Amino acid sequence: MNKSILVTAALFTLAAFTSCKDDNKLVVETTSGLVEGFEQEGTQAFLGIPYAEVERFMPPKPVTPWEGVRRCDHWGPQVMQFTHGRQLSEDEMSEKNSCVLNVWTTDRNARRPVMLWIHGGGFDSGTSAWNPGMGLAKKDVVVVSLNHRLNILGFLDLSACSDKYKYSANVGMLDIVAALQWIRDNIAQFGGDPGNVTIFGESGGGGKVGTLLSMPSAKGLFHKAIIMSGTILNVNTKAMSEALGKAVLKELNIDPSEIERINEVSYDSLYAAGQRAMAASIGTRKPGTPMMWGFGPTPDGETLLQQPFQPGFAAISDDIPILIGTTFNELQRLRYNDDLTFEQAREALLPTFGNETDDYISALNEAWPGSTPQDLLSIDWLFRPKTLITADAIAESRKAPTYMYMFTWRSPLNKGSVHGQELMFCFNTLHHATNDLPEPSDADLALADVMSSTWAKFAHDGNPNTLGLPLWHPYTAENGEMMVFDYDCRILNNPDRKLQQIINRHCFKQLDEFNSKAVSK
Repeated sequence: MNKSILVTAALFTLAAFTSCKDDNKLVVETTSGLVEGFEQEGTQAFLGIPYAEVERFMPPKPVTPWEGVRRCDHWGPQVMQFTHGRQLSEDEMSEKNSCVLNVWTTDRNARRPVMLWIHGGGFDSGTSAWNPGMGLAKKDVVVVSLNHRLNILGFLDLSACSDKYKYSANVGMLDIVAALQWIRDNIAQFGGDPGNVTIFGESGGGGKVGTLLSMPSAKGLFHKAIIMSGTILNVNTKAMSEALGKAVLKELNIDPSEIERINEVSYDSLYAAGQRAMAASIGTRKPGTPMMWGFGPTPDGETLLQQPFQPGFAAISDDIPILIGTTFNELQRLRYNDDLTFEQAREALLPTFGNETDDYISALNEAWPGSTPQDLLSIDWLFRPKTLITADAIAESRKAPTYMYMFTWRSPLNKGSVHGQELMFCFNTLHHATNDLPEPSDADLALADVMSSTWAKFAHDGNPNTLGLPLWHPYTAENGEMMVFDYDCRILNNPDRKLQQIINRHCFKQLDEFNSKAVSK
């Protein structure tokens, strides 16, 4: 999938350089200066608009106004991240100039709902260039996406060493708040309604949406939230993040009394020191671990009140309607190309589910009749259990409604419904799917039209009911109502509660161990 993402981003970047005709300039006035966009697939696109200026480990600052008209016809630089040896120019990746956002609109004289997309990649990597918004913007919304500080630059806690860096543990999230403030102050000029903003994200982006639901400085800047495959639990505590910050200084041979020296360290050296420090202090997270820690948001009682999904969010967001869901397979290793019998699948399940293996098989067959031996090993064990627990909690405690979905469409290439595969549908960009779906069928295109319409409808009024879908009620633990997005979109009620309880008992033992240690302390 990475190669496909890079190819897709390259194609969009090439298209973005298409010049506007001199007699049809798309110029908009923002609080920082004039920006000029370009026509992109029936929308007006503005790429790489600066929304904040940054100083290392400090909260974002307002942009210094510029003179003249700023051409916004190509992606701005991505934020600093590990590039696996690839050398990128300052225009491609920057520490100072990467807090940029992108806007797609079809009518600058309108007043349409705004959808702020927050990219995935955990809190460590990623770029807004992965998911352009022109297809979704055609659904009568204004789409915005952004880049914000990640990894050690966004989340290194130096607060125990200097009051100057009181907020350093969460500056990556404060960047997103700054982008929301930019939307409040500027989006009307692009045809958007600053009083009707939806934040949405997938994977790490879904985790960031959950985090914003617990940030006082974000309250009032958005009004609805969509969390897609985002319920990996962040277990960072203030004690953990402070210990990691001190360990980083130790790795760099910097005494806390000389903390300003950290600003002279190159990014590559800083990132490497962060990885060593994590291994030496709180431990390194392995891929597939059902929780995350390290360089990510940390509750401090001021910037962030609590971690999300544990099981819900801070009470300050009780009035925010939420759409939440997962895909059928997510990050599970797919076994659909393996020739398996049910007995072979059962043997492979025993190390995980032990004496509940037969109960697991029975519960999966009950939840998804007609399941194959391959399904038994390929179904998601990571996101759905905690999504169900979170949905139960927020549906009971909050004023605003919760809506649940699952994406079960199967790729003709990998035969699964994997992590992130729904994005080309909800963004309505199947025509740019390249290697992921080289020849979308009429049924594929129809599903993309329905899903993008549903996401846009939810942004309009907090209710996802859309023409072409069966009636969809708000979720409760009792009704377990869930929309299944596939060629045959349908409602299921509590289809897999028993299955998810079994998965939760056996696949989250590491989380249980962490929580028990935290309680004992």
